[in-house]
Amino acid sequence: MPAAGGGARRGRAAGGSGARRAARTQTGSGTKLTYIRRQLSPYEVLDEEGLALIERNADTVLEEIGIEFRGDEQALRQWRDAGADVRGERVHFPKGLCRSLLKTAPSVFTQHARNPDNSVQIGGNATVFAPVYGPPFVRDLDGNRRYATIEDFRNFVKLAYLAPSIHHSGGTVCEPVDIPVNKRHLDMVLAHMMLSDKPFMGSVTAPERAADTVEMCRILFGRDFVDQNTVCISLINANSPMTFDGVMLGALRNYAEANQATIVTPFILAGAMSPVTVAGTLTQVLAEVLAGASFAQLCRPGAPVVFGTFASSISMQSGAPTFGTPEPSLVSFGAAQLARRAGLPFRTGGSLCASKVPDAQAAYESANTLNSTLLAGTNFVLHAAGWLEGGLASCYEKFIMDCDQLGMMQAMMKGVDLSENGQAMSALREVGPGSHFLGCQHTQDNFQTAFYRSTIADNNSYEQWLSEGSKRAETRANEICRRWLDSYEAPPLDPGIAEGLADFVAKRKESESDAFA
Repeated sequence: MPAAGGGARRGRAAGGSGARRAARTQTGSGTKLTYIRRQLSPYEVLDEEGLALIERNADTVLEEIGIEFRGDEQALRQWRDAGADVRGERVHFPKGLCRSLLKTAPSVFTQHARNPDNSVQIGGNATVFAPVYGPPFVRDLDGNRRYATIEDFRNFVKLAYLAPSIHHSGGTVCEPVDIPVNKRHLDMVLAHMMLSDKPFMGSVTAPERAADTVEMCRILFGRDFVDQNTVCISLINANSPMTFDGVMLGALRNYAEANQATIVTPFILAGAMSPVTVAGTLTQVLAEVLAGASFAQLCRPGAPVVFGTFASSISMQSGAPTFGTPEPSLVSFGAAQLARRAGLPFRTGGSLCASKVPDAQAAYESANTLNSTLLAGTNFVLHAAGWLEGGLASCYEKFIMDCDQLGMMQAMMKGVDLSENGQAMSALREVGPGSHFLGCQHTQDNFQTAFYRSTIADNNSYEQWLSEGSKRAETRANEICRRWLDSYEAPPLDPGIAEGLADFVAKRKESESDAFA
């Protein structure tokens, strides 16, 4: 892993205060990891014949049906020059064109954080957890559902920074509606840069806002370092079915030309935005990703790009999105296989649910989604913590509850320990038949780290639970969240860099008129 840039080195957290923060925020028996190094093989649902069939069908979609690139004449010229058949805004791709372009895309890359200890690997056997993304509402610590503010945004950035099972600061952890639309991206990116030293995502709501993100990255890391290294990753959604709009294309171009990573993600509600079948959805997903990801290579060969998919089904009775159901899990498993065959890192899943509060429905649906996400071999997990109400709300309590589950997944992905200590032969010899292992030396040496210890679950007797206030899981999560926010200390950042970022944001805000639309 290359060394981080000068700004990152100067901003690196150090000393006793960092150690105290880490000690206060440990969850369970897990330790803080920069990212998960999976030891378990991914679960696969398609054999060679099935994969080849879907790839052939996707090639047919690309060649015969085509993908629309709307509102971006430059993109159409680029495709025409690359050999595609462009008819109006619809691009038809000769067989093999997209895959040929994708040969320059890296299968594994590093996203650098301003604290080099927090840099993450994207791809290979790595899994990175990032928080919820995009909700306009929050469910706060007083039980209110309301529009999100910049204070909420900063709070969720702080929580992601403090959480040992979250590896990434994320992007739009909630939408701060108290700041004009054309200015809020500046405060959001600034919060990620100032309040956390984990890697982060950039703005994509307009091409010029992506350009602002890149400029702020250059202030934080140094212009030359940004040109040669990935310091930002951003979400580019296809307007499924089979369409990219000018906003997304412009943002993608700005990031790719600056050598920054993009996650090309078809946003699928199967039955409405893709066919109702798993195979049909996978065909559409593959076609859309191949078109979008290869466009990144037209903009700059070698620009990092991630094969993304967000797959949910809908209720055929009401049309509402559903989560934690079998079919989207099958889409995730199959898409992960297709991504590995395409040689690209993969993004899907998270802790998704349709519940309006952090209740049993939220827990079941999130657990089902999260388990399939990990077992698929996902590299970048957006919405890993805090998602509620089908993505309409970021929830403080659920963020903490999800982090606890992420710690469990982190432990599970280590697989089976076959070291001498893991084999535990000394314990078997010491205890022998008919006794117990509680007092043996091996147990004494390992009891603190042997099993994951949840900070949310209550495993005590009914009487003790009653005497301690009969607290439900969400109540305990509420208390933990308040303690975390009370204990927060910002990671150090070079004063000159902080001043440069603040000056840039102030000048850009002055140049923009207020716009809440």
